[in-house]
This record gives sequence, C-alpha cells and structure tokens, in this order.
Amino acid sequence: MTKQVQDAYIVAAVRTPVGKAPRGFFRNTRPDDLLAHTLKGVLSSFPQIDKKRIADVIIGCAMPEAEQGMNVARISLLLAGFPDCVPGVTVNRFCASGLQTVSMAADRIRLGEADIMIAGGTESMSLIPMMGHKVVMNPALFAGNENVGIAYGMGLTAEKVASQWNISREAQDAFAFESHRRAVAATQAGEFKSEILPYTVQESVPDFSQVSTSLKSQVVSVDEGPRADSTMEGLAKLKPVFAARGSVTAGSCSQMSDGAAAVLLMSERAIKEFGVQPIARVVSFAVTGVPPPVMGIGPVEAIPLALKMAGLNQSEIDWIELNEAFAAQSLAVCNVLELDRAKVNPLGGAIALGHPLGATGAIRTATLVHALQRHNKKYGMISMCIGTGMGAAGIFERILMN
Repeated sequence: MTKQVQDAYIVAAVRTPVGKAPRGFFRNTRPDDLLAHTLKGVLSSFPQIDKKRIADVIIGCAMPEAEQGMNVARISLLLAGFPDCVPGVTVNRFCASGLQTVSMAADRIRLGEADIMIAGGTESMSLIPMMGHKVVMNPALFAGNENVGIAYGMGLTAEKVASQWNISREAQDAFAFESHRRAVAATQAGEFKSEILPYTVQESVPDFSQVSTSLKSQVVSVDEGPRADSTMEGLAKLKPVFAARGSVTAGSCSQMSDGAAAVLLMSERAIKEFGVQPIARVVSFAVTGVPPPVMGIGPVEAIPLALKMAGLNQSEIDWIELNEAFAAQSLAVCNVLELDRAKVNPLGGAIALGHPLGATGAIRTATLVHALQRHNKKYGMISMCIGTGMGAAGIFERILMN
C-alpha cells in the first residue's frame, strides 16, 4: 500500500533559557527534568489534543549517558506525565541532533505514518563533560593520517578552518563581539519571550549553624550567556586556547551550555481535527559529510543541498540561524557561500547565546519559527557543522496565523 505524501507543520516550539556550564543556573539541574519541562510546555496551550495520539517523541542528545542516558526521551516523557502508550527515542548526530529530530518527526508525518509528533533535544554540559565520562577511541584512528582528524579537538579543527580560509584573529573577535551585541539587544527587546519557558531552579542550601538545610528557589527566564560588557578591547586581550600561535580564543568559541527544547509537529488532518493553528511548515533537510579536520565547513555543503531540495534560491531565505560553533568556521561559511550577514543570526548566536550540543538544533528551531512570525519573514534556515566532519541544514516556511 502506497502512503500519501503530506506536509508536516510546526504548531508550537518552546525552549528553556540556556544556562552557562559548568557553573551557571542549571549546574545542578538534571537534563531529563529540563526536557520534561519543555514537553509539558509545548502542549500546554492545546488541552484539546489527545496525548495518546502522539505517535512518537524523538529527542536529540549528543552525550547520551549518566543523567541523560537510558533513552532520555522515553524517561522524560514519562516524567512529563505523558500516557504510557507514547513511545520515545533518543537520537545522536552531535551538534545537529536537535535539528535531526525535527526532520525525522516531519518525515513520519510526510509519509502518512503519523499525525502528531514531538521532536526536541536536551543537554547538560555541566553534568556530562564534552565527549562523555569515558572516552575510548578506536586505536585505528591513530594508525595513519586518513582518519586521525576524527580525534582532533573541536578547537583544533577551528584553527585549521581559520588557516585554510584565511580568517583573521581580528575578524573572529569582531564576529564574537557582534554576536553578544545582537543577543543583548534581542534580550532587552523581549525577542525570546514567546519561545522561552521560565524554569524554577530549586537547590538545598546547608545551614551549618543550625545543622539543617533550606530550599532556595530561583526563576530563570532569560539566557545566561549574552554579555553586555563584551568589548573588542577585552576580546583582543584573550590568548589562543588551542594552538600556541593560533587565533581561536575562548571569546570566539561557542559557550558550553545547558538547556532543552521541544517542537510539536502535526499533519494537516490533525490540525483540522483539533482546531489548532500551525506557525511553520518543514520544507527540507539535508546532511552531508566533509573532511573531519575541517568539520566546521560542513554547512558549505549542506546548505546548497537543502536549498536544492526545497527548490529555492539562497536569496529567497530571509532569516538564517547559523550555529556559531566558532567564529572562524561561521565566517568561513559566510564567506564561501556569500551569505548576507544581515540575515545571519540577527538575534545573536551560540558565541553569546550558548550551545547545549544535542539541544541546539531544536532551540534554534524555536527561535527561528517565532522570529519568522514576529518579523513577517517567509523562509528561514538553520544550519550547523557537526563533529567528525558533517554539516546539516533545514529550511522552514512561515505559515500566516489567523
């Protein structure tokens, strides 16, 4: 039996504020709790939707172990109070995990296999370190030059991109400064309010004099990373952190972060049945590979492929969320593809807003679909480089709200 191809629509997309790791406001908050919060939140405005009709919950996580192990998708949906009949699966494509889940959920709907899906991502870089608690690489990676790039630290790949594509230290500092400037301005203007679900952080504080503890609560509602005090002078004083004579500094890297997001997708049939209004349509998704030593250049290959699949020209994209893994790789991508810098990260990027790995793609989806609505833009795109040498890109179309 041939299934009918249909469109997949985003009905809602929410996220937590993004905290700084390892000493930020989510330093002791479990990633499954953050995810459960967004899973409840993405459905909170739609009490008419029967949760038993959710075909699957697909969640991205780049380091799926410890507090975010054991299929964090299934665990979190149960913590969120979803019915036992709702399944969940955890997906890992490193930095593109959260965007990958949106594409996978959309594919199920497009094929007619599902009418209601939830995608998303979660990551705690405070509780689970980069590359996990136990790193055991295949010894064959070090046996020759062919695959050794897989073992490079991300910072070294950024240095190689900076060198190969002639990205200067001054250009990287300027890019990082602009990321903070835009993010601070966007936060002050309330640009992220419609997508952020405030989260109450609770911690037990010891009182040694009374031999007791008290519960301290803090409501967080804005991203922790953007720095209003960032200056070009301050960035220029930072020393390279990955190569002695390099140009990549802590100031021109994405921040290690904690956060989660959830995206509700539905078919047109379900939208009509439950009387909800979609905000965006999933248009296309592409992922491709590049040499691991220059993994940051991944979007250069993925973006043209996503545009071709969508039947669009680059000039037709109104808004681009390009994940700022490093200023060097973001600038290289912008330069090679001749991206309009005014369209790239108008609200700042990961250098200022943070990069909670497996959650980032879903977080950027929330930012994009809300921004398209607020700013009356038609087409938006999300793209990022991916560890071990890949790039991903997804294109979305705004749906006019009634």
